[in-house]
Amino acid sequence: MSLINKEIVDFKVQAFVDGEFREITKADVLGKWSVFFFYPADFTFVCPTELEDLADKYADFKNIDCEIYSVSCDTHFVHKAWHDASDTIKKIKYPMLADPTGLLARAFDVMIEDDGIAERGSFIVNPEGKIVAYEVIMGSVGRNADELLRRVEAAQFVAKHGGEVCPARWKPGAKTLKPSIELVGNI
Repeated sequence: MSLINKEIVDFKVQAFVDGEFREITKADVLGKWSVFFFYPADFTFVCPTELEDLADKYADFKNIDCEIYSVSCDTHFVHKAWHDASDTIKKIKYPMLADPTGLLARAFDVMIEDDGIAERGSFIVNPEGKIVAYEVIMGSVGRNADELLRRVEAAQFVAKHGGEVCPARWKPGAKTLKPSIELVGNI
């Protein structure tokens, strides 16, 4: 069953952000574009490489009015300990959401029940709180922040220009397509 156009659940979780603990709710997400970036666990191997990649691109996401929320089933205390122990994780400026009960992981359908951890799932959520794009991949393969940024930009473009679609590898400023019978079989 697809999660496209599914509204995110009402939630209230603790986060570690900007050196402090903060409560994040669904209300904080509404009104802007968001990425929920689930990863298996703190103090692991592939996860810090992905989170660093996002940290390096965070300003680009902020420039397009998109907030990043990394999410694992660890507590906010573990997020802080990881931040304090790792130069890589110290680079993170986006909120690191704590999901120790698995509420978010289950709502986004990425919970690995037998292990109590989340799959690697990336979810783009529009300002209305609806999922417009997502991918879930196996735990041993890291994701690419550049591609995630491109997908957010494409989703934003399509939301603003309803009659146009973005072809493969589309980037802002590139040509889009206007679906019509004339295009059928001519691309």
